[in-house]
Amino acid sequence: MGALAKILTLCCVLGLTLPQTLAEKDWWRTAQLYQIYPRSFKDSDGDGVGDLNGVTQQLAYLKEIGVTATWLSPIFTSPMADFGYDVANLTEIDPLFGSMEDFDALVARAKELDIKIILDFVPNHTSDECDWFIRSAAGEEEYKDFYVWHTGKVVNGIRQPPTSWISVFRGATWTWHEGRQAYYLHQFLPKQPDLNYRNPKVVEAMKDVLRFWLRKGASGFRIDAVPHVFEVAADEDGNWPDEPRNEGVDDPEDYEYYQHIYTTNQPETIDLVYQFRKVIEEMDEELGGDDRILLSEAYAPLDTLMQYYGNSTHNGSHVPFNFELLANIDFDSDAYHYAELIHNWLDNLPEGQVANWVLGNHDRSRIGSRLGADRIDATNMIILGLPGIAVNYQGEEIGMTDVFISWSDTVDPQACQSNEQEFERLTRDPVRTPFQWSDEQSAGFSDSATTWLPVADDYKLVNVKKERGIALSHLNIHKQLRALRDEPTYKQGDVTIQAIGPNVLAFKRSLAGQKSYITVININDDVESVNLDTIFTSISSQLQYVVVNDKSVRRKNDLTYANSVLLMPKEAVVLSTV
Repeated sequence: MGALAKILTLCCVLGLTLPQTLAEKDWWRTAQLYQIYPRSFKDSDGDGVGDLNGVTQQLAYLKEIGVTATWLSPIFTSPMADFGYDVANLTEIDPLFGSMEDFDALVARAKELDIKIILDFVPNHTSDECDWFIRSAAGEEEYKDFYVWHTGKVVNGIRQPPTSWISVFRGATWTWHEGRQAYYLHQFLPKQPDLNYRNPKVVEAMKDVLRFWLRKGASGFRIDAVPHVFEVAADEDGNWPDEPRNEGVDDPEDYEYYQHIYTTNQPETIDLVYQFRKVIEEMDEELGGDDRILLSEAYAPLDTLMQYYGNSTHNGSHVPFNFELLANIDFDSDAYHYAELIHNWLDNLPEGQVANWVLGNHDRSRIGSRLGADRIDATNMIILGLPGIAVNYQGEEIGMTDVFISWSDTVDPQACQSNEQEFERLTRDPVRTPFQWSDEQSAGFSDSATTWLPVADDYKLVNVKKERGIALSHLNIHKQLRALRDEPTYKQGDVTIQAIGPNVLAFKRSLAGQKSYITVININDDVESVNLDTIFTSISSQLQYVVVNDKSVRRKNDLTYANSVLLMPKEAVVLSTV
């Protein structure tokens, strides 16, 4: 247990109140974070695309479901080759989403509701329409080394790229620029040239971007695609090695055709995150108020991810996203697999740091489609019930599922770069469809009958308005789970996780002097009877149902004996000691 956790526990045992300044500064340690994909959240002007004023209009809903902070996928000026992840101006709002005045209004309204606004920060690359790239391509002295350039190599009289590296979005990671007479590196689309972080001017320029938005009222950043920021250093001749083959993949244009040992997870990446954290801390000193935070997106080995938190001399990311469950749990996973992955993070967590739990985002199939619609409540119990930070993607709280989008209607560049046979494996469009607010036209997302992606066919059954009126809807169960997070046991308590055979996952939250809470989840389709007395210590012989899902024959406040808890297929419940 870290020093802060010990202070929290001691205060609770002695009946003391935690000093307000400390509680405010560490707001993020038990936060509920909510990802908004602005294009698909709420359209305020009828053009079929979500915008900032739409987010502002719906901030009261975020308050309703207990959101502490929301992070917005990119809203900056962009030609939208990758829907905003190709930024042309890092300190402007794209007109598609509104204006700087709209952003200011969003921040002001969020502050009134005590909701933090976190922005998506894209450090790896810019758009090729960014002024920096245009100047770099023209060879201007100040900017010529802002990006990674190479004249290539000549083989049998033919000029070729300097390496065989493959882009995440398929094909070569080098594109020839006729004006510069050189290749530039892009780990994603050709319209997303990689910045050169071995140039100190680039590092400082990107730090200035952070400072700009913090002064505008942002409460932090989610750092996109962190592992790609550095490539291995070039040799003394300015050349890089090719990456070794992955023999399990036969398509030479597929990203997985090579093992990416030279283009991802380089040691310098961790240090850059530490530098960004230092900027955050400096701005905390300048601006005062609640702590501002860094979230970092990295699919990387566990030992690498733990380094993102920091070391003995440097602080790092407050929230290195925990993708253990998101990346590894599938429809057939059993309780042992869930328990193992939860333990993986908790058992390796550095002293004093906080865990976080992620099961959905804008890049992965929705929970209900990936794991089954009848496991939606169970996954929300995991995300919201484990210690630390809960991270939700818009729509998961109401049980939205993937929407089929045909090849001809596909707009996601990751899929469009492939072909009609491969696109369904690669497309992210199905998880980015408009949010379902009501049973009205376009699910209440827009006044327009035409939206940038189609609305789900089931929107009349799955929407916020309808679920507010159903006692055991996904939305109302989510709200009950969120309310429990305000209990001292959830904020400060310990956790014990146990698989009870292959079908049942259980975990207990406990804190001295407080009720204990036990989450019990039947993952599969058999009726199960479990004896919690043999699994957990210091629990009462009778337990009370606090949260039930629609698979349960019990109701809230019913009692059961700890030594014989009966679970229906796919039932998920929270019990408390009495």
